[in-house]
Amino acid sequence: MEVLKHECGVAMVRLLKPLEYYHQKYGSWMYGLNKLYLLMEKQHNRGQEGAGLACVKLEANAGEEYMFRERAVGTGAITEIFAAVHEHYKDIPPGKLNDPFYAKANLPFAGELYMGHLRYSTTGKSGISYIHPFLRRNNWRAKNLALCGNFNLTNVDDVFKEITAIGQHPRKYSDTYIMLEQMGHRLDREVERLYCKCEAEGLKGMDITHAIEEQIDLSNVLKRCAPTWDGGYVICGLTGSGESFSVRDPWGIRPAFYYVDDEIVVLASERPVIQTVMDVHVPDIKELNRGEALFINKRGEVRTSQIIEPKENKACSFERIYFSRGSDVDIYKERKRLGENLVPAILKAVDHDLNHTVFSFIPNTAEVAYFGMQEGLNEHLNKIKKEWISDRSHLLQEEELERILSMRIRCEKVAIKDIKLRTFIAEGNSRNDLAAHVYDITYGSIVPFVDNLVVIDDSIVRGTTLKQSIISILDRLHPKKIVIVSSSPQVRYPDYYGIDMSRMSEFIAFKAAVALLKERGMEHVITEAYRKAKEQQQAGGNNIVNYVKDIYAPFTDEEISAKMVELLTTDKIRAKVEIVYQTLEGLHASCPDHPGDWYFSGDYPTPGGARLVNQAFIHYVEQEFSRE
Repeated sequence: MEVLKHECGVAMVRLLKPLEYYHQKYGSWMYGLNKLYLLMEKQHNRGQEGAGLACVKLEANAGEEYMFRERAVGTGAITEIFAAVHEHYKDIPPGKLNDPFYAKANLPFAGELYMGHLRYSTTGKSGISYIHPFLRRNNWRAKNLALCGNFNLTNVDDVFKEITAIGQHPRKYSDTYIMLEQMGHRLDREVERLYCKCEAEGLKGMDITHAIEEQIDLSNVLKRCAPTWDGGYVICGLTGSGESFSVRDPWGIRPAFYYVDDEIVVLASERPVIQTVMDVHVPDIKELNRGEALFINKRGEVRTSQIIEPKENKACSFERIYFSRGSDVDIYKERKRLGENLVPAILKAVDHDLNHTVFSFIPNTAEVAYFGMQEGLNEHLNKIKKEWISDRSHLLQEEELERILSMRIRCEKVAIKDIKLRTFIAEGNSRNDLAAHVYDITYGSIVPFVDNLVVIDDSIVRGTTLKQSIISILDRLHPKKIVIVSSSPQVRYPDYYGIDMSRMSEFIAFKAAVALLKERGMEHVITEAYRKAKEQQQAGGNNIVNYVKDIYAPFTDEEISAKMVELLTTDKIRAKVEIVYQTLEGLHASCPDHPGDWYFSGDYPTPGGARLVNQAFIHYVEQEFSRE
């Protein structure tokens, strides 16, 4: 019900034929540019803070620009950057603009390689200088590098120390700039290696340049850099000489999919985006494997290579629950299963009284889980009908049979989001009053003081929207009981791998656990966890234990959920309120190929994640001490 901050998205297009081929077949040399636009727009949910694109033009003459970039900040950034590209063409006569040979020779962004990025900051740093793609310029085409990615490094300090130790001086302290300088340095070394080789073979001048561009191997660059990265990532890059690559982290935390035919290579963060944009089927699209990279060289030859040995599969489950498009064939089924798995817990919460229970969902992203929940409830109801009929078949009157067969799961649209209001809600004294009106309710959708109201959501993180808006507005319908259902388990820990979540201290699950510890005189659990985390921090090393788990250990999930209800409801709420969460077992049963669950379990796949959660906990405790 609250908007989780998003993660970044990537898109790449590599045309494998000359521009005139696409002009003849598809009516425009802008075929590649238009495909990039669609790939980015279809992933718009991933980028609310900014967007950028880069383009490389193959076989440009010396003295001509061959690498182009546009970036913009804001929710309308995609429209803005493509408008800026087309601004270059506004004064070109139609005859020339529609001529692929003229475009190739004279127009910016008339190239064969395109790369797009949708940004959502996970570090709090914002502004145009932090929008991808980043560029590293050089007079040698092969040494020019454009870089973008969906990622967050958890060991930026280590990589920074490594590259400064060899004499580099990054202009900014951010993971992307540091990664750009690290990879740029290795790219320089690769070009210089080939230069010496070509010179030893007797080549001179531009012959050396051409030979380098034909022989350069970006896998040599990635194999030197990627093993130092701790985090979840899909990194994409273009060189000025026409090489392109995309590499995925060895745990498979962040996703990437690609499609190849004899005309085009396309890569994106989400599979259904490629399906829609290219009009292809699921089997035609491949997933980039853990630790694998996709390479396309200057000649358009496509290959994959294992850059890092794959580690244990920790593909992100939150991708499946929340971020990725629900139109993906597998994600759709998984989200339905998430809803269906909750049926036994929901029935328990309403005391199996389906006659007096209305089911709904908020927000729209929870709709697929809602369908799964509906199907599970209907299955349960059919089972009951079957039992009644078989037990009493010889006694049933027509009227009674009609009544049994007409029993239905009662489903209503009880809440509708008023998008317009969200724009005007700012911090201040009136915020809570305004927030309470973000949703409109459907009056008359339940029987007051008689019906239970069950509302499913895909995740509950801070609980602020529940407290400020949802629970109070649903209570106006006067239900006997409000049951809030989360299709994901309790979110207890931050991500650190590219999804921008709240600080740990803002998680309603964490607040509930701390409140229970204080309530039961168990504050020593907090101080002991702090002591162990602090000792571990000072000792250093990579064998990191997540001591924040100790905060939750004394309590059952049900105890924490019950405490959440206390924290999220006020004396004004007349209905009884209960929160029902997905279990970890239910999550893994629903998303078997995506076992990464650290937000719920605290089992971080890399040492960097565990180090950062302990660091966040230390910071929280020290802030609390400073207030006392």
